Amino acid sequence: MVTSGEPIAPREYYAISEVCDLVGLKPHVLRYWESQFPILTPSKNRAGNRVYQRKEIELILLVKHLLYTEKYTIDGAKQKLAQLRRSGSMAAESRRVLDREMIELLKAELTEVLEILEHAGEAR
Repeated sequence: MVTSGEPIAPREYYAISEVCDLVGLKPHVLRYWESQFPILTPSKNRAGNRVYQRKEIELILLVKHLLYTEKYTIDGAKQKLAQLRRSGSMAAESRRVLDREMIELLKAELTEVLEILEHAGEAR
Protein backbone atom coordinates (compact mmCIF):
# COMPACT_ATOMS: atom_id res chain seq x y z
CA MET A 1 0.00 0.00 0.00
CA VAL A 2 1.13 3.57 -0.57
CA THR A 3 2.32 4.27 2.95
CA SER A 4 3.29 7.92 3.00
CA GLY A 5 -0.20 9.14 2.32
CA GLU A 6 1.04 11.05 -0.68
CA PRO A 7 -0.50 10.40 -4.08
CA ILE A 8 1.85 10.16 -7.02
CA ALA A 9 2.33 13.83 -7.85
CA PRO A 10 2.29 14.88 -11.49
CA ARG A 11 6.03 15.25 -12.01
CA GLU A 12 8.23 13.91 -14.75
CA TYR A 13 10.94 12.16 -12.68
CA TYR A 14 11.29 10.83 -9.14
CA ALA A 15 14.37 9.87 -7.13
CA ILE A 16 14.60 6.37 -5.64
CA SER A 17 13.98 7.73 -2.14
CA GLU A 18 10.76 9.40 -3.30
CA VAL A 19 9.60 6.23 -5.03
CA CYS A 20 10.35 4.18 -1.93
CA ASP A 21 8.26 6.57 0.17
CA LEU A 22 5.41 6.44 -2.35
CA VAL A 23 5.26 2.66 -2.66
CA GLY A 24 6.34 1.66 0.85
CA LEU A 25 9.49 -0.26 -0.05
CA LYS A 26 13.13 -0.06 1.02
CA PRO A 27 15.66 0.98 -1.66
CA HIS A 28 17.45 -2.39 -1.54
CA VAL A 29 14.17 -4.18 -2.30
CA LEU A 30 13.52 -1.92 -5.26
CA ARG A 31 17.06 -2.40 -6.59
CA TYR A 32 16.68 -6.19 -6.21
CA TRP A 33 13.40 -6.13 -8.11
CA GLU A 34 15.10 -4.19 -10.90
CA SER A 35 17.59 -7.04 -11.21
CA GLN A 36 14.77 -9.60 -11.34
CA PHE A 37 12.15 -7.86 -13.49
CA PRO A 38 13.40 -6.55 -16.85
CA ILE A 39 10.38 -4.23 -17.14
CA LEU A 40 11.72 -2.20 -14.19
CA THR A 41 14.44 -0.19 -15.88
CA PRO A 42 14.66 3.34 -14.53
CA SER A 43 16.73 5.89 -16.38
CA LYS A 44 19.77 7.46 -14.80
CA ASN A 45 20.44 11.16 -14.51
CA ARG A 46 23.78 12.86 -15.23
CA ALA A 47 25.00 11.99 -11.75
CA GLY A 48 24.21 8.30 -12.36
CA ASN A 49 21.26 8.21 -9.94
CA ARG A 50 18.11 6.27 -10.78
CA VAL A 51 15.17 8.38 -11.86
CA TYR A 52 11.69 6.93 -12.23
CA GLN A 53 8.72 8.02 -14.29
CA ARG A 54 5.09 7.56 -13.31
CA LYS A 55 4.68 4.49 -15.56
CA GLU A 56 7.57 2.79 -13.74
CA ILE A 57 6.01 3.58 -10.36
CA GLU A 58 2.78 1.99 -11.57
CA LEU A 59 4.73 -1.11 -12.63
CA ILE A 60 6.45 -1.24 -9.24
CA LEU A 61 3.03 -1.17 -7.57
CA LEU A 62 1.89 -3.97 -9.87
CA VAL A 63 4.92 -6.09 -8.96
CA LYS A 64 4.35 -5.34 -5.27
CA HIS A 65 0.71 -6.36 -5.62
CA LEU A 66 1.64 -9.62 -7.33
CA LEU A 67 4.28 -10.49 -4.74
CA TYR A 68 2.71 -9.24 -1.51
CA THR A 69 -1.05 -9.39 -2.10
CA GLU A 70 -1.48 -12.22 -4.58
CA LYS A 71 1.50 -14.10 -3.06
CA TYR A 72 3.26 -14.90 -6.35
CA THR A 73 6.86 -16.04 -6.24
CA ILE A 74 9.40 -13.97 -8.19
CA ASP A 75 9.23 -16.48 -11.05
CA GLY A 76 5.44 -16.59 -10.91
CA ALA A 77 5.24 -12.79 -10.99
CA LYS A 78 7.60 -12.74 -13.99
CA GLN A 79 5.31 -15.18 -15.80
CA LYS A 80 2.21 -13.15 -14.91
CA LEU A 81 3.84 -9.95 -16.16
CA ALA A 82 4.84 -11.69 -19.41
CA GLN A 83 1.26 -12.91 -19.79
CA LEU A 84 -0.10 -9.40 -19.19
CA ARG A 85 2.36 -7.98 -21.70
CA ARG A 86 1.44 -10.55 -24.35
CA SER A 87 -2.27 -9.92 -23.87
CA GLY A 88 -1.76 -6.15 -24.01
CA SER A 89 -3.39 -5.64 -20.62
CA MET A 90 -0.36 -4.61 -18.55
CA ALA A 91 -1.27 -0.89 -18.50
CA ALA A 92 -4.88 -1.61 -17.56
CA GLU A 93 -3.80 -3.98 -14.79
CA SER A 94 -1.28 -1.44 -13.46
CA ARG A 95 -4.00 1.22 -13.32
CA ARG A 96 -6.39 -1.20 -11.62
CA VAL A 97 -3.81 -1.96 -8.93
CA LEU A 98 -3.04 1.76 -8.49
CA ASP A 99 -6.76 2.48 -8.15
CA ARG A 100 -7.07 -0.25 -5.53
CA GLU A 101 -4.08 1.16 -3.63
CA MET A 102 -5.67 4.62 -3.63
CA ILE A 103 -9.00 3.22 -2.41
CA GLU A 104 -7.24 1.41 0.45
CA LEU A 105 -5.36 4.60 1.33
CA LEU A 106 -8.59 6.61 1.36
CA LYS A 107 -10.29 4.00 3.55
CA ALA A 108 -7.41 4.13 6.02
CA GLU A 109 -7.49 7.93 6.12
CA LEU A 110 -11.27 7.99 6.59
CA THR A 111 -10.95 5.47 9.42
CA GLU A 112 -8.40 7.73 11.11
CA VAL A 113 -10.71 10.75 10.73
CA LEU A 114 -13.61 8.76 12.17
CA GLU A 115 -11.49 7.72 15.17
CA ILE A 116 -10.44 11.32 15.77
CA LEU A 117 -14.05 12.47 15.64
CA GLU A 118 -15.17 9.69 17.97
CA HIS A 119 -12.45 10.56 20.51
CA ALA A 120 -13.33 14.25 20.25
CA GLY A 121 -16.96 13.38 21.00
CA GLU A 122 -15.96 11.27 24.02
CA ALA A 123 -13.85 14.08 25.43
CA ARG A 124 -16.85 16.39 25.69
